[in-house]
Amino acid sequence: MKRRAIALALLPLPAAAQTAGWGNLGKPVEKGFSWTAPLWPDFWMAWTPATLAVFVGIFSAMAILTLLEVRRPGGDARKGVLGLVTTRGDRLFISLLGTSYIFMAWLWLIGMPLWGPLGLAIAWGVFVFWKV
Repeated sequence: MKRRAIALALLPLPAAAQTAGWGNLGKPVEKGFSWTAPLWPDFWMAWTPATLAVFVGIFSAMAILTLLEVRRPGGDARKGVLGLVTTRGDRLFISLLGTSYIFMAWLWLIGMPLWGPLGLAIAWGVFVFWKV
């Protein structure tokens, strides 16, 4: 008798769960923004917002360096802490190369998330343009 009372008490739970939204588990859901979702799914290259941001950043830096070169020709050559005579373009290349190594080492040693190496890469870029 006790079991029957418990079973009768639990009987309306599946119907209540379905009316509360549990019946929609298998249906597709509208997803929000994702850094790893492809922008154009049928395109030959997997352009994600992250890869687009990286390429826009690199080409923007090159455009700024071009404008600086037009304004002050010569590349602003100087001898830095590494003992190299570098121009603005050399410093951009060194900072991009170091940034890629920072991210690869972080992924190999620690993994995700990538906010830590982003801060390190920005600090590396500032150091390179300031002291190298």
